[in-house]
Amino acid sequence: MTKSELRKTYKTLRQELSEEQIDNYSIAIANRLLKLPIWEYSFYHIFLSIEEKKEINTDYILNILSGKDKHIVVPKCNFKTGILSNFLLTDSTVIKKNSYGIPEPIEGIEILNDKIEVVFVPLLAFDKLGNRVGYGKGFYDRFLSDCNPKTIKIGLSFFEAEDEIKDVFKGDIGLDYCVIPDKTYRF
Repeated sequence: MTKSELRKTYKTLRQELSEEQIDNYSIAIANRLLKLPIWEYSFYHIFLSIEEKKEINTDYILNILSGKDKHIVVPKCNFKTGILSNFLLTDSTVIKKNSYGIPEPIEGIEILNDKIEVVFVPLLAFDKLGNRVGYGKGFYDRFLSDCNPKTIKIGLSFFEAEDEIKDVFKGDIGLDYCVIPDKTYRF
């Protein structure tokens, strides 16, 4: 399928999930992450869930990161430039939903992209080659292309991999892993 077909399909599939399913799947994904060889790093980038879009509840991953005393970095979107700015999440960080319903920091300590070692990537769908489909604005492709090439990119999904995304292009940044509730893909 093409990216636009996959976006439509997976937005619909997500909307069919109950709150209980989302919660159970999110816990299972967080538990699977504990088994990955990623815990020796310091700076972890994670998106804050958009509940209305029935995204994975990243609170469980945030709790793991906090419990392991990691530096947690959260994004803020600039829809005029298409760029993500990234801020250290601290006890004093104020989070507010933007006009698109995305929870993000108002301000804080900005962290440069090249300091980030692990990124948990939001997505709608992915394929068996590690290609992913997001919401189509390109925020994460631009952000990931500006990170250190050794940065580990981990997709989080409720659903199995597609065989192939038909319209992948050169600027798309692939994943190193994708974690679903009952399986971990490595690319």
